[in-house]
Amino acid sequence: MSGGTREQKADHIRRLLETEGDAVEANTLGFNDGRYESVADLEDYEGLKSEARAIKEDAIERLPALIDEVTETVEANGGTVYLADDAADANRYIREVAGEKEAERLVKSKSMTSEELEVNEALEADGVDVVETDLGEWVLQVADEAPSHIVAPAIHKSKDEIARLFNEQFDPEEPLETAEELTMFARDRLGELIADADMGMTGANFITADSGSLMLVTSEGNARKSAVVPDTHVAVAGVEKIVPSVEDLAPFIELIGRSGTGQDITSYISLLTPPVDSPVVDPDEPDIAFADRDDDRDFHLVLIDNGRMAMREDDQLKETLYCIRCSACANTCGNFQSVGGHAFGGETYTGGIATGWEAGVHGQESAAEFNDLCTGCSRCVEACPVEIDIPWINTVVRDRINREGDDGRFEFVYDELVPDEEETGTIDLQKRLFGNYETLAKLGSATAPLSNWTAGLEPVRALLERTAGIDRRRALPAFERETLVDWFEARGPRVSAADAEREAVLYPDTYTNYVDVDRGKAAIRVLEAMDVHVRIPTVGESGRAPLSQGMIATADEKASRVYAALAEHLDAGRDVVVIEPSDLAMFHREYEKFLPEASFERLRDGSYEVLEYVYGCLENGANGARLRTGDNGPAIAYHSHCQQRTLGVDRYTRVVFETLDYDVLESDVECCGMAGSFGYKQEYYELSMDVGDRLADQFTAPEAKNRLVVASGTSCEDQLEDLLERDAAHPVEVLDPRSRLH
Repeated sequence: MSGGTREQKADHIRRLLETEGDAVEANTLGFNDGRYESVADLEDYEGLKSEARAIKEDAIERLPALIDEVTETVEANGGTVYLADDAADANRYIREVAGEKEAERLVKSKSMTSEELEVNEALEADGVDVVETDLGEWVLQVADEAPSHIVAPAIHKSKDEIARLFNEQFDPEEPLETAEELTMFARDRLGELIADADMGMTGANFITADSGSLMLVTSEGNARKSAVVPDTHVAVAGVEKIVPSVEDLAPFIELIGRSGTGQDITSYISLLTPPVDSPVVDPDEPDIAFADRDDDRDFHLVLIDNGRMAMREDDQLKETLYCIRCSACANTCGNFQSVGGHAFGGETYTGGIATGWEAGVHGQESAAEFNDLCTGCSRCVEACPVEIDIPWINTVVRDRINREGDDGRFEFVYDELVPDEEETGTIDLQKRLFGNYETLAKLGSATAPLSNWTAGLEPVRALLERTAGIDRRRALPAFERETLVDWFEARGPRVSAADAEREAVLYPDTYTNYVDVDRGKAAIRVLEAMDVHVRIPTVGESGRAPLSQGMIATADEKASRVYAALAEHLDAGRDVVVIEPSDLAMFHREYEKFLPEASFERLRDGSYEVLEYVYGCLENGANGARLRTGDNGPAIAYHSHCQQRTLGVDRYTRVVFETLDYDVLESDVECCGMAGSFGYKQEYYELSMDVGDRLADQFTAPEAKNRLVVASGTSCEDQLEDLLERDAAHPVEVLDPRSRLH
């Protein structure tokens, strides 16, 4: 994404939505749907993922020894290994090889590492004709554009655009129109260029230390041709591509195609041990039989460091090196599905994992250009075939970017309004305000309704947009004067501890406590209807808000306070019930980074999403007769929260509704686009709404438009209300015995 002001970023995103968005959306959604279908056929998908991660984890741990081993093996096979410190070092070596061979043309198979090196430009400066042989890469080379996707570089281009490009550039005898015509034209033209090449270059998906073999995974056969048609083969690969043995390739063969493009197996999986024994193809000597040729092949393996060994020593970026470049994190990301890698990407890499790669090999400045497009929804974690915690990597880099910042214009505001654990003056006002939402909520509640009236004034909205980038088109939350904690303290529990089947503490998240108090009241009444004794503890915000802004120190401090407040209840055997899925995700995932292991596990194992808890009560004999059932409740159009899905608790809402005979139409759209504070930010408003349009289309269809809109998350409710101009409710409000929803 181009840097600059918020307005410039918004313009850049708006332009991509208009010019590339439709093609990116169609292709990424297709890949993502294919992944679901393909991995469903695997007998032990989760086991394969764990096995693949263990192999990569072990390989990175032993990387220096594996580099030595593969060097010895390749040289014993007759090849040469060069370990390049950085891109300039690698390019210098490759240029020397090309010079010695007096190469006029080099043909390349698709390689993100070569993109990282910018090797094409380096060779072309020496007069070498460099030809990309992957169809997508060749399209972009003809168009003089950068890739927008790790696996499908031209994903942003439609068939019609490619046809126009080829017809303009090559002026064929007959205009090219169909996909078949375009493919045949490219195959014939590239075939001629490959046949006349002096050198071939490939990447490597994996390199085995024990045999010096390269595994190439492609959707076309040109990688094999690039490796074996010329007499000189140069393979460029990051050092992280080395695995110990050929046997270690097994889980990756099963996972890489399924994860990236939804194919059970990609069209070509080539296992080469260069220098290969096959004779060199020479079109100028067609009469000489292959059996009579005695060609010397030259093989060079260029292993790239370029920051990787430093990443290996960085506890927070190290996981990036486990990446197998499958693009699942991009395909599953709502924001990427709308704008692609020309917004959600840096100098080389795109998608969720790109932040780690860009920070490691190009520097934090490159990562800063697009890092905020990761909203931490965690859907990519489930999609990643090596179980990388991609949102955490993005958060860590965001925190480091924050600490490099220098925005001291509002230090007095920071000190007075947004007390946190971050270094004063290093984070822009927008992030600091959103990261300290609890403080703003307390102030807004204490001064309501005046605060709500003031916040709605046009001059105030204009000021917020200008200074903090809070888009004036987005409705702001309306604070309640009486908080949920205050209401419950005055009301008290209606089921005594002595008569209760269970005891639970309802976690008063910031939004429930200060804004949507009604859903908190509904949750209490639902729990009490099942004979649960309810308490509301005195406890602060979970840390989700500051963590989303990269304010890790503040999130850490809040996590410790929350655990301290809940520990006494866990000690007493009480269950912790959570309404907001993003806060439950903190307890179940992110707190592992902040709390001692035993403390984290206690809170994780003792906390439940509210509908998960309702399900558990019903399954264990609770009487659901006092809950509102589908017999006297509305027909529902339901959307579950991203983190509710990744935690695997979304199914409980569905089962509870079914058990209580509700007529439910459930959304199959994965993301609403709001993502907490993301949808409020001026530079991302159009993107947020574009992602949400997919959900709006489903909920405005004839079978859904007259149903009550129900969503499990705060962000989802807010976004649906803006998209549909209809009220949305939380599932627990539907079940409330005193519910007035209709």
